[in-house]
Amino acid sequence: QVQLAESGGGLVQAGGSLRLSCAASGRTFIHYAMGWFRQAPGKEREFVSAITWSGDGTYYADSVKGRFTISRDNAKNTVYLQMNSLKPEDTAVYYCAADSRIPPRIATMTQYWGQGTQVTVSS
Repeated sequence: QVQLAESGGGLVQAGGSLRLSCAASGRTFIHYAMGWFRQAPGKEREFVSAITWSGDGTYYADSVKGRFTISRDNAKNTVYLQMNSLKPEDTAVYYCAADSRIPPRIATMTQYWGQGTQVTVSS
C-alpha cells in the first residue's frame, strides 16, 4: 500500500501558475503509475493527468492540455503537476492518485488517493 500527501494548492489569479506536489510513502514508488484528478463543488471527480511509472508516458485531459505538465522524480518519491495559464474553471480540490496496474485515468478504478489540496483561481 502507498500513502499520498498533496501540497502546493492555494489562491491564484487567472493567468497565474501553481505547482502541486504529491509525496508518496510506503511501498516502492516506482511500482506505481501516478495521476491527478480534480473535483469541483457539485461535480464528479474528473481526470486531469497521469504518468507511467518510468515517466516516459503522460496523459492529459483535453481541458488542461498545453497548460498543465505532469512529471515525477522517482528518487524523491514525488509527482508534480505544473499548472500554467490557470482559469477560474480550474478551481477544484486536486487529488493525487496511484495505481499499480495502469496509469490512473478513471476515478472509480483507481487504487489509492491522497487527501486533496484546494486550488482556487480568481477572475
